[in-house]
Amino acid sequence: MPRVKRGFKARRRRNKIMKAAKGNVGGRRRQFRAAVETVRKGWTYATRDRRVRKREFRALWIVRINAAARQCGISYSRLMGLLNKAAIQIDRKMLADVAVHDFPAFQRIVETVKPA
Repeated sequence: MPRVKRGFKARRRRNKIMKAAKGNVGGRRRQFRAAVETVRKGWTYATRDRRVRKREFRALWIVRINAAARQCGISYSRLMGLLNKAAIQIDRKMLADVAVHDFPAFQRIVETVKPA
């Protein structure tokens, strides 16, 4: 059986991994086997953390809205319930942004939905 060297294709595959391993320290950057482990683990973390990031941002928005709502004398859960009841459709991301950057506007939103 003739010998197959796989030169170009194998080199292109290795170079792709080595390029992705840049920024690591020591053998994790220079040795192909160690670089493969590191890069694959990194890709796994990246896939997982794209989903985790969505959870973390939602939690951050809720904390910000709650802090601003309590300054207006209402809890987060009551505020969100009253917004739903008043049919005001503003998502948590926008509401948190208003609470942080334009607090008087946030106060007006709270006054609009607060029962008399």
